[in-house]
Formats: sequence, structure tokens, C-alpha cells
Amino acid sequence: MTQTQGHLPPQFWSTPAVAAALAECDLAAILAEIRQANGWTQAELAEAVGYSQSWVSKVLRGRLPLTVDQVREISIRIGVPLHMLRFGARGDDDPTKRREFGKAVALTALVGVALPKRAEVDETTAPTLTSITGAQRRLEANTPARELAKGAMAHVDLASRILNRASRSHFAGDIRAGLSEAAGFAAWVHADMHDTGTARTYYRLAIDSARQAGHSLLAGYMIGSLAAFEIDADDPTLALGLLAHARKELGERPPATARAWMSSIEALGHASAHDAPSALMALRMAESAVTASERATAPPWPWVFPFDHAKLAGYRALVMVRLDRPEEAVAAFAESLSSAQPAAKQRGVLMTEIATAKALSGHHDEAFHLASNALTVGITYGSERVIHRARRFRRTYNGPKTASVRAFDERLQATLL
Repeated sequence: MTQTQGHLPPQFWSTPAVAAALAECDLAAILAEIRQANGWTQAELAEAVGYSQSWVSKVLRGRLPLTVDQVREISIRIGVPLHMLRFGARGDDDPTKRREFGKAVALTALVGVALPKRAEVDETTAPTLTSITGAQRRLEANTPARELAKGAMAHVDLASRILNRASRSHFAGDIRAGLSEAAGFAAWVHADMHDTGTARTYYRLAIDSARQAGHSLLAGYMIGSLAAFEIDADDPTLALGLLAHARKELGERPPATARAWMSSIEALGHASAHDAPSALMALRMAESAVTASERATAPPWPWVFPFDHAKLAGYRALVMVRLDRPEEAVAAFAESLSSAQPAAKQRGVLMTEIATAKALSGHHDEAFHLASNALTVGITYGSERVIHRARRFRRTYNGPKTASVRAFDERLQATLL
């Protein structure tokens, strides 16, 4: 076999032919596409799925219908992501859900293709748009941003065109919220590419769409996300002003999760502006909000995961790095990482922060070992954001020029050449 079973690239699943087959749960068509992508003979495909060649031949010609259990079994063996077929545990094969997810996958494939002028807009349209953004987010953690950017921008365009058709319907508000989420993801992708101008453009669209949708939590979330972006862009004063606007959007009694997240970003903004008292006060407010949020059954939308003590520890570590408190930073990083391991690109970002803390405490070789690993992550996953962090770490380093520093400099120069 010419390709390792089950290791097709992520973009394979959103090609038009595969997306259409997923939309119809047409496993025969999916198998044919996988066979072609891998360069397999029919016998090799049969070996991969665990059936005879004659059985596979009948399936491919549409002469042998498959049961749900057979579809699930073959999908697992051949590497078809079960969530794309809406298959989970046995018994969770709701045909309505499967059709709705199929619609989402089909829409994902329509990159740059106009929809029919009279395409139906109904109560499933907004959830479909949101599910596409969710699928893109799941890919983002371990996929180069440049591979996602075209699809992310196309999805924003698609959501905008759907909204234009439905602007006077009672579905418009939810579709605007879906557009906001899509624009927020496009902003994030461009931030990872270090395309700050385009990122800001999409953040503005995300905020405007959320406001027009009348979703104050979503608007506050998008403004807070823009504030975090501006902190990363070394403009904490602007970020703190944006956070004040975000708090107004959230109202007088925002959910505890929102308060914890907002206060943590605020602490980072104050620390970046070298205002230690305000930063520490914001951390205390975040701690109180995290404790309150533990009583909630689930985080409020658009937050997907709870903002817990591990996440707060991660922010505390970043704050301590900026306040030149390396020992407290390293301890907070250890607390944060003991609960959950971040995805690849986020791990690269964190390694540059830990490297800064190590350099501040005099562990120069260890610091540059971490920074070098971060640079590897940035190169491997095409993350200009991580590469920029590694460059910034080097730019702010004022210690001795050891062999590890010289080796890092050579690697850094190689990324430019």
C-alpha cells in the first residue's frame, strides 16, 4: 500500500466528492475516493476493510447495501472520522442529525461556489453554519493556518451570502451569530499567520455581527478575543480599553465564566503594561469568579469549555513572566500543565513563555532549548505566531551568548532564508 491506512490529510474530507458522499452517508463513494487517494488496488482496499475482494466489488458497484453496523465497522478500519458520519455510540444514529451534519459537510465543500439563488433557509441553517466553524476549530490545533485560511474566508463569505437572503426572516439573528463565530475563527487563523491587519478586519466583522444579532455574550466574547490579540501584538493600553467595552457588552451580571476569562485577560494586559498592583488585583477577581463558576452545570455559550483553575494557572504564569517573577511563573506553568496538555501550536506558544521565565532565572541553556523546540513547532505547523514568539524571546534576551544561543540564532536565520 502506498499510504498508511487512516492517515489521509485533513483537507481530504472537505473535497467536493468526499463531502458530497459524507452528506449522503454513501460509504461506497467514500471508499472509492479513499482507494484513489491512497493509490490502492481493489484487493488492497479489501484487505484494509477486512472483507473479500468480491464483497468490496459489489459494494463499490452499489449492488450490496450495508447495515449501519457495517458502515461503522468499516469506517473505523479505513480511518473515516466517525463524527463526520454522525456515528457515535451504538444507538446514536439519529437520521435527522445525520442529515443535518451531512448538510454541514456539503456546505464546507462549497469553497468559492455560489449557492442556488433560492436555497432554503430554515431552522437548521444557523446550527449548520456553527457546526462548520466547530469542525474548522477542531482541525486548527494541529493544522497549518495557511491550509485553513481559504476555507475559513470562504465560510465567512458563505455565511454573509446566506444572511443577505435571510436578513428579513426570523432566522436572521441566529445566522448573524453564526457569521460572527465564522469571522472570529477567520480572525484567529490570520492571527496565527501573523497577518494582523486581516485578523483585525475579521474581528471587527465578528463584533459587528454579534451586536446586530443581539447576543451580548457573543459580542463581549469577540471584543475580549480582540483584546487578547492586541496584548499579543504588544499594545496593552488599547487592549485594556477594549476590555472596558467588553464589560459593557456583558452587562452588570455576566456569568461567572465570562468574568473569570475577562479578568484573566485584564490581568495579562496590566502585567504587559507593567502595572503589578492592577494585574494582581485582576487575578484575585478571576480566582473568585472561577470558584463561582464551578457551581454552574455548563459554561454559557459561546464558551465551550469551563474556565477552571488550570486555565487560570496558565494566565497567572503569563502574568508572572511579564512581571519578572520567574519562580512563580514556572510554578504556575507546572500547575496548569499538570491538568491538561495543550495542542501542538499552543504548546509552542507556552514553550516560549516558559523559556522567558527560565532565562530570567538564569537557566539560559534550558531556556534556549525550550525556545528551539518552540521554533520547531512553529516551522512544523506553519505557525507564524509561534515563530514570532520565538523571535521576540530572542530579541528581549540580554544574557551571555553561549553555544546554545548561537545555535538558536543559526536556526532562526534559517527560517528567514
